[in-house]
Amino acid sequence: MQDTLREEVRIEPSSLRELVDAIASRVRDEAGRCYFVGGCVRDAALGRAASEIDLEVHGIDSDRLEALLEALHPCNRVGRAFEVFRFRGLPVDVSVPQREAAETGEGPANEAGSGIERAAARRDFTINSMAVDVQSGEWLDPFGGREDLRARVLRHTSARFVDDPLRVLRGMQLAARFGLRAAPETLAICSRLSSEGLPLDRVFGEWQRLLVDAETPSMGLAFLQAAGWLRDHPELEALRDCPQDPRWHPEGDVWTHTLACLDAHARARSGDPQEDLVTGLAVLCHDLGKPATTRRDGEQLTSHGHAELGAELTGKWLERISARRDLAQQVIPLVRWHLSPEQLFRDGAGDAAIRRLARRVGRLDRLLVVAKADHQGRGEAGERPFEAGDWLRERARELGVLQAAAPPLVHGDDLLALGVTQGPALGRLLEECYQAQLDGLFSNRESGLAHARRRIRGTQG
Repeated sequence: MQDTLREEVRIEPSSLRELVDAIASRVRDEAGRCYFVGGCVRDAALGRAASEIDLEVHGIDSDRLEALLEALHPCNRVGRAFEVFRFRGLPVDVSVPQREAAETGEGPANEAGSGIERAAARRDFTINSMAVDVQSGEWLDPFGGREDLRARVLRHTSARFVDDPLRVLRGMQLAARFGLRAAPETLAICSRLSSEGLPLDRVFGEWQRLLVDAETPSMGLAFLQAAGWLRDHPELEALRDCPQDPRWHPEGDVWTHTLACLDAHARARSGDPQEDLVTGLAVLCHDLGKPATTRRDGEQLTSHGHAELGAELTGKWLERISARRDLAQQVIPLVRWHLSPEQLFRDGAGDAAIRRLARRVGRLDRLLVVAKADHQGRGEAGERPFEAGDWLRERARELGVLQAAAPPLVHGDDLLALGVTQGPALGRLLEECYQAQLDGLFSNRESGLAHARRRIRGTQG
């Protein structure tokens, strides 16, 4: 974070800036005012270009504003607490602040003109409650957001914070993205809120921002812990104070290790949001099985079977935070086999073992990302080169299985053509042929078919 905050909202590309200026000009012609609000103002204070533009219009009713905006670019009308006009295909939202009859005693509930301070009070955190007049550049900061940014403090804006409990999870990812520590009074409010009933898509959106965008994910999870919201994630809460053998984990308990692994993962992200999400989830969950499997064996601590149990717990946790079933299929194998790179390297495994592992996880390159983060989350021990990962990456690349398992060379149609009838026997023979391929008994279709013929003759004999 810069020591000196800026006050200019930079918009790229220039065509987007032209659209924003046109909106502000037409709003002014209608005797209204147009402000930059929310994240783009926060980013401006940090000297960052805005990737998404949020505008708030005061002094124009929503129907008139909709007509004005439609004349510039097609948009959709969404939202409840704030009426929002979302430009199709563009990262620009224009909102009209709600004016509640219960607060004012007058006018309809969606009447505009409630005032910038009243509108700002409904926003989540002070760092998101600032506004900048689009045309004059005047900076409005009724709740001290700039000062909180300077002090790296995450503070709720007003008593209206409790209107949306999802803001606790938003605080998690904001703390992690911008290196913020929560004010005690904000944590106290968060601890009294519940996640019950929150829509899964909104919940998962905040976890996604944590794992894909945050510079220091550990700060987000530390916020969640301090806010008392680990109670809703017992799999994560169990990691706290779960001991590890200091010979292999000098950094401390499993919670400390997991946070260090997440930060290591964040430092080495690929830049592909989907890839970083899958591997980030696997890093977060890779040791979920340790609390239930950790035992003292003489002077040693062991956690035999933690990868298997962790895979099971990962599936259950993912079901509670996301409706995306495809994620579990991608993440669970990475948790289940996250120890394999070290094990194969230690055992001097051959090509067949590597091919089999590629089949189990689908993407060895993803597994290596998770395993490397696991290695780097071990304090000083993690600063050593990850020899197992380097070895496995090179071997997998040579075998052509780094990004996908080896495709089967013998298919069901081939076996049918050889006279095998449909049924369980065909499936068993097909699997046996694939296992033989992984073992290196054949490496092309012709030799694979020859292997299949021999197996068929053997069963007939």
